[in-house]
Amino acid sequence: MAGPDGPIVTGNPNWVKGMKSPNPSGRPPGVSPQSKLIQKMLENADGILDAIIAKAMEGDSSSASLILARIVPALKSQAQTVQFDFDHTAPASEQAASILSAIASGAVSPDVGRQIMEAVNALTQIKAGELLEARIAALEEKQS
Repeated sequence: MAGPDGPIVTGNPNWVKGMKSPNPSGRPPGVSPQSKLIQKMLENADGILDAIIAKAMEGDSSSASLILARIVPALKSQAQTVQFDFDHTAPASEQAASILSAIASGAVSPDVGRQIMEAVNALTQIKAGELLEARIAALEEKQS
């Protein structure tokens, strides 16, 4: 690669591809720019934390948010137990209709209804797979 003033040289200009490494044991630990930066941050961590806390105490919402995000666990949604007319032996289309009816009437929240609908759909797919497997086994047995 060449720039306006000639070739762009990166790395060690005395290095020739295929030559023996002048440092066969590699770079010693802790001398990379990244490790130096990490070490510097660790040395100044107390001061950085004190500054962020001071900003949060002054009312800086982004500093407060940063601190709270690290010390208070995120809230997870917890679904409430729901009660509505549901016939688990009914065909899947009737089960879906009863779920939609429960959502429409307010007996079930939309997000919980979606979870129930997904569970019914998963069960329907499992049943369909089992039925298909049984039909294939019956056909194979007939041919034997």
